[in-house]
Amino acid sequence: MLLKTFGWSFAITVLGLALAGVLWGWQGLAIVGILSVLEISLSFDNAVINAGILRKMNAFWQKIFLTLGILIAVFGMRLVFPVVIVAITAKLGPIEAVNLAINDKAQYQELVTSAHPAIAAFGGIFLLMIFLDFIFEERDYKWLSWIEKPMAKIGKLDTLSVIIALVALLVSAMTVATSVAHGGGDKSATVLLSGVAGLITYLIVGGISGFFEAKLEDADEDEDEGEEAAAAPATKGNGSAVGLAGKAAFFMFLYLEVIDASFSFDGVIGAFAITNDIFMMALGLGIGAMYIRSLTVFLVRKGTLDDYVYLEHGAHYAIGALAVILLVTIKYEINEVITGLVGIVLIALSFASSVIRNRREGKPGDSSGAKSEVESGV
Repeated sequence: MLLKTFGWSFAITVLGLALAGVLWGWQGLAIVGILSVLEISLSFDNAVINAGILRKMNAFWQKIFLTLGILIAVFGMRLVFPVVIVAITAKLGPIEAVNLAINDKAQYQELVTSAHPAIAAFGGIFLLMIFLDFIFEERDYKWLSWIEKPMAKIGKLDTLSVIIALVALLVSAMTVATSVAHGGGDKSATVLLSGVAGLITYLIVGGISGFFEAKLEDADEDEDEGEEAAAAPATKGNGSAVGLAGKAAFFMFLYLEVIDASFSFDGVIGAFAITNDIFMMALGLGIGAMYIRSLTVFLVRKGTLDDYVYLEHGAHYAIGALAVILLVTIKYEINEVITGLVGIVLIALSFASSVIRNRREGKPGDSSGAKSEVESGV
């Protein structure tokens, strides 16, 4: 199971480190290894969130997430994204931006770093919305009930999460954005614009995927109730359900990719503290992204989120913490070690709470009946 799930990650690690050693020597090998560990530590909670969404998708879309999705994650977010940011902020053409990244690494790093307020505002508000919608939703299982019970009650106001996110954005624009460490000067307008863009992106992608998911669930319920119907109507109903599943899965896939992008922001920016070589960065962060994908599949196949019911809670609290950290880093430097440890500690605590709960209720944590419908199809 372990080798089957992490086999590609192990292979890419060996090939990637070997390539780093050939191209850049022992120093390059060490840098790529450090970047891989950095990415894994910063994105562990991302794997838990991904698994919670991925288990709702069929085998086809799970494979899409693990093939096309990993290409987008590695080449899109870890290699192309920083170059695009430089091209936009410096008003350069794509070719000029690539030449700058290769031939003037110091200037390239400075331009990417100066774009951090916009990146942090977009990612921070997007992740904050994920956390708020989770904490305001009524759930069967409550980890920190003293927080989650009152939050679920006041969360009945549908627009509350949007209001809080906008307040957080406004406060950030009026405080930390007025004099930033990255690029200097007043970035209030930039932060406001980017934060609103992050909010709109969340509402569009999350709203559409949620709409089609709800339609699919309604179609499945209708199909269950009409099992005695004639063959022709049943076929029509099945065809509709399959179409809805495809649309729902497509927008869930987009939602997953935007989540991954939001999680990768701090990793990309933090990587510049280690190297400003975009190829080293893409290789190291790409290896780390492979392990996050494999861990996501492992969680789905093992039914871990069903066995340890508080893991999703811990991951969402980690997302909330990361959202706050991103907004704070608009002005203040926060070490990546702290960012990574916050997420790991919260998930570890939620896992421990789940284990205690299982022991108290006599559940060993075996999820033989709660695994993904495509246990061996991913």
